[in-house]
Amino acid sequence: MPQDERAELAQDLVRLVTSRLLDPLDILLQADPAIEAMRDRVRADADTWAAELLGPDPQRATYMGVRLVAVLYPGDTAFDPPADWWRTPLGRAIARRVGHPSAERVSFAVAGAMLGITRQGVHDLVRRGKLRQHPDGGVTTLSIRQRLDTRDLGGVHG
Repeated sequence: MPQDERAELAQDLVRLVTSRLLDPLDILLQADPAIEAMRDRVRADADTWAAELLGPDPQRATYMGVRLVAVLYPGDTAFDPPADWWRTPLGRAIARRVGHPSAERVSFAVAGAMLGITRQGVHDLVRRGKLRQHPDGGVTTLSIRQRLDTRDLGGVHG
């Protein structure tokens, strides 16, 4: 796993946990010293989270990815981030290690974001049989994940 990818993901996790969890607590608890200790803990643990998510153990990576999505994006509806989210360090890692946590199929635009290519590139991959089109439209998330796995193992891009 490239160190810069891990560092970028860890930095993104610190930003997300801080803005989504710790900053609101800081506002509610009015500068409680325990919040600063939690900030230090998050900075220390983010590298471990990134290492697990990007690491060689697929089960640990999936578990960590699901935990992070559940904690950082809670809600009563299925997780359905905008296409741009998949281009973030966390989004790229989730796409590779978990796939889309709550969808069997996604639009061509979201598939492109998950793969880091254009929508036209997705159409080309579907036409060439490198991605599977879902019968109800869009692209199957399983084929996206398989494509990402192939690329991670040194497969041909594009």
